[in-house]
Amino acid sequence: MIRRPMVVKFVVFIVAVGLTLLSTHTIALEVPEGPVILVVSGKVGQTNVGDEAHFDKAMLEGLAQHETITRTPWHDGVMRFSGPLGRAILEAVGAEGENIRVVALNEYAATVPISDFENYDVILAMQANGKALRIRDQGPLFVIYPFDQHPELLDEEIFSRSVWQVTRIDVE
Repeated sequence: MIRRPMVVKFVVFIVAVGLTLLSTHTIALEVPEGPVILVVSGKVGQTNVGDEAHFDKAMLEGLAQHETITRTPWHDGVMRFSGPLGRAILEAVGAEGENIRVVALNEYAATVPISDFENYDVILAMQANGKALRIRDQGPLFVIYPFDQHPELLDEEIFSRSVWQVTRIDVE
């Protein structure tokens, strides 16, 4: 005959082990099916190709999206940008750094504090005024800050963080 307190202890133990395993295991990133648009590396907890996280267009579109309507120093008039929130990308890869290094096709790179993505709705724009950003249009990804909503962002240092033709992010 099994005693009731022993059964309760056993059940509590099994539940505790299960919760521990669940809390240390996160859902793995799927492998991209289309052309890779973005590679995230460095201090990341989730990868899908070696020690990097590769994203195709569909994967980026599957992340939390945001629209920013703002003026920029590089465009005439007000523009409507849309794309995944920067913090959604960092969450998807389990970023564990304090800064990211955003790298463009031409190897231009800017260091961006992760706090920018936490404090503002910074996006990696995939569209401008409803049209996909092509390489000739500063795409396929363009770091866009909500300049009009936060005048403190109208600063040369922030402008330098607004990398276009983004291909890679290194979490530092």
